[in-house]
Amino acid sequence: MATALPLVAHSTLEEQIAALERDGYLYIPGFLNADEVAELRAAAARIAPVPENLDTDLTPERDGYLNKCINNAFNRDPLFLKYLDKPGLIDLAEAVHGTDCHIIAMHTWMVGPGRPDQSLHTDWLPISLPEDVAADPRVRLPIFITTAHVYLDDITDEIGPTAIVPGSHRSGRAPDPAQDASRRGDRSRANGGAAPSQPELEWNGVGEHSPLCKAGDCLFFRCELWHRGAANRSDRIRHTFMIHYAHRMIAQKFPPYLKFRFDPEIVARATPRQRRLLGEHAQSNYD
Repeated sequence: MATALPLVAHSTLEEQIAALERDGYLYIPGFLNADEVAELRAAAARIAPVPENLDTDLTPERDGYLNKCINNAFNRDPLFLKYLDKPGLIDLAEAVHGTDCHIIAMHTWMVGPGRPDQSLHTDWLPISLPEDVAADPRVRLPIFITTAHVYLDDITDEIGPTAIVPGSHRSGRAPDPAQDASRRGDRSRANGGAAPSQPELEWNGVGEHSPLCKAGDCLFFRCELWHRGAANRSDRIRHTFMIHYAHRMIAQKFPPYLKFRFDPEIVARATPRQRRLLGEHAQSNYD
């Protein structure tokens, strides 16, 4: 059973940034209203996966469970434009990454019953450091990439919440998928042999916590925070909408990469700020 993450809402931008620095994540309640939740759920169901875009398209009949991910959602329907710079998130993203930041991805996810646990991981570890250096409060690494998990269902332990290890962005490394027993402090041995390796599930004495929150709430976290998606043990589909923001100098890499093309009708509807978030930057270094 998931350990519930304390759902602390920060009232100011300064408090939110401090939480990202200290904890590696923050909670934004009521980011979407009920109509927006319904709109995004309907879009996720309606849009067909495109294999060339590296969309995920697992079905219960063929694969044992539903796992549908639409990449480049911003390029599939004009309705996603307003979610590029939605109030309550864009000011935070620009404060963290700069007013010339952009998105590097936008996904819709549908995860059905039977989808197994993910392994604990980081999305990207920009800088690897010895733990004593990374954990030193004098060391403040830039926040290179952030992810907004916007939940489109009420999140329970059964439906498969996101699990995070608070503070693990200060570990200076990714979690070990096969941590040695002696490193865990487990000195027991069976029949004189070595104890089996197990995945690392905590850092600095802190284990996994999950935001058991409401549809429309958002979890915003740094790319180096340890996290995973838990198994869906319910009889319902879990819907999640994700936006990934980054510094201007972090490359955009939209699949299918060299063949990627923006939909001109969608771009024509975008505001100047939305066009910048999609990649229309002022000339800068290396251009």
